[in-house]
Amino acid sequence: MADTFEEVKEIIVDLLNVDESKVTPEARFREDLEADSLDLVELIMAFEDKFGGEISDEDAQKISTVGDVVKYINDHMLS
Repeated sequence: MADTFEEVKEIIVDLLNVDESKVTPEARFREDLEADSLDLVELIMAFEDKFGGEISDEDAQKISTVGDVVKYINDHMLS
């Protein structure tokens, strides 16, 4: 999980241009990282490209924190 977190963190820092110290498992995309709707779509696409899977729109709506996306990737894309 730590490796997945680091890879997810790198994508978030690159796309949102935020300080990496703000990217924690508890960080909320909208509230803490100030991501808007377009940012979230771009992040989902980047995660899909990086980890070779697909995140459905329904599942994407349930992802609100960095930890949520790491868990999703570990459970659905790396298993």
